[in-house]
Amino acid sequence: MTFQKLACSIIILLTALPALAQEAHEPAVAKDWFLKDPETDHVQGVSADKVYETLLKDQPSKPITVAIIDSGVDINHEDLKDVIWTNEDEIPGNGIDDDKNGYIDDVHGWNFIGGKDGTNVNEDTYELTREYMRLKEKFANVEANKVPKKQREEYEKYEKLDDKFHKLKEKNETMYGQFANMYLNFKKSVDTLKSVLKTDTLTLEQLKAYSPGDQTMMFAKGFITQKMRNFDDPSIENALGQFKEAYDYFRVIVEYGYNEDFDSRKIVGDHYSDTYEKGYGNNDVTGPDALHGTHVAGIVAANRNNDIGIKGIANNVRIMSVRAVPNGDERDKDVANAIIYAVDNGASVINMSFGKSFSPEKEAVDKAVKYAEKKGVLLIHAAGNDGEDIDKEENFPTRIYLDGKEAKNWMEIGASSFGSDADFVASFSNYGKKGVDVFAPGVEIYSTVPNNHYEIEQGTSMAAPVVTGVAAMLMSYFPDLSATEIKDIIRKSTRKFDGLEVTIPGTKKKAELSDLSNTGGLVNAYEAVRMAKELQNSKVVK
Repeated sequence: MTFQKLACSIIILLTALPALAQEAHEPAVAKDWFLKDPETDHVQGVSADKVYETLLKDQPSKPITVAIIDSGVDINHEDLKDVIWTNEDEIPGNGIDDDKNGYIDDVHGWNFIGGKDGTNVNEDTYELTREYMRLKEKFANVEANKVPKKQREEYEKYEKLDDKFHKLKEKNETMYGQFANMYLNFKKSVDTLKSVLKTDTLTLEQLKAYSPGDQTMMFAKGFITQKMRNFDDPSIENALGQFKEAYDYFRVIVEYGYNEDFDSRKIVGDHYSDTYEKGYGNNDVTGPDALHGTHVAGIVAANRNNDIGIKGIANNVRIMSVRAVPNGDERDKDVANAIIYAVDNGASVINMSFGKSFSPEKEAVDKAVKYAEKKGVLLIHAAGNDGEDIDKEENFPTRIYLDGKEAKNWMEIGASSFGSDADFVASFSNYGKKGVDVFAPGVEIYSTVPNNHYEIEQGTSMAAPVVTGVAAMLMSYFPDLSATEIKDIIRKSTRKFDGLEVTIPGTKKKAELSDLSNTGGLVNAYEAVRMAKELQNSKVVK
């Protein structure tokens, strides 16, 4: 599922609803733990604060542009507005493509999932649905024994997708029905009791003290009391919020994800079959739901100098928002164009906290990744939240090209937690001895969300921007180093945990941490900066 955050939080919601309710309001560690130093602060952060206090103190830096390809970024957020990228060659609001880059009024980035009239895509179908529909149109009315030999392989794929699509659709419709019933009854009961008790906020204390006078009130009190036994958090309002989150999650899946009749491209208005089409979309880089992208942006570069909110990893960054990720699965065409746009407009690092299991236009994405590689731009991608070995399970986009070669400018990031015990690797994180480069903090990460708010989210979506921030830090302070040198430094400088056995995500089995990624380590900004200093000094000497 595209929104790594949603996939993660709902999985947790279904398996441990009380824990999620408690985590959302009572973090187990300091809110800025991911910035801290393991030795000094006793949490497995990346030592970003320590770097600025020591190795980088009084050292000059240059601004670095980081592109966030995501759901959108709240560019007016109090903790981000001063670090937002501005296209100086574009005159805002004049309806003219001043810089002749093919995008009109792209002052702070571009939105590839919006229409020219200013409307925007929020929800979209899954790639599974779109691929199933494509093959269904081709094979639904063809008898199996009449399929041409050259199409046999594709027909067998259709049969598998047909089975998978309908099983998943039915499963999620069932879940939607259950959570709809739970949420709507809980909400109705809460609203009814609020009305009777004449209160804006219903508490457990009020509920216990209330003696119902009829069956309707008895049902309302009993229903809420029963459900609240499953929550460690005593807040009825918070419980209602958790039920609504699950209800909305499955509603979107049923109404959009597996909906064969929904077509978001009617909003975009592009020539969808033209994979290499340019210039479509609009300049609304925030969009209708920028929570995910805003949270990611804050981890990378929330203002470190304004004494409000949080501090991001990097302190001299400009965030370019490139909107290409809906609540559903992103489309290859949009991803490819988003990468190319970011590269052409000066991004040095691109964060990609999204993913899916199918990539029908992978050739276009490969072409964009190769373009970024040629231009020396580093790509940071979240490994995903399915608790799977991505050496075995397909996860797109990927560094592996169709011809089997690998992109040299790509890093794949798994999520870690704050302790150095068996639970060091996040229980939801994908992993891979070959496929994952490093682990980075991705559990209980506090960052910016729209409308000047801050929230805790978790997922590899949060781990990737931690690494993006470290990469931007190195590029800012050591501008003579190339993207591949930065990548090599981040990999070589990781903090190792020799012999540490961790729980393999998605299982109860144990394995050494070194078997779950190809570096076997945690991103370490302090050691990375030290190594960067040495490399840059060696270049000066030469």
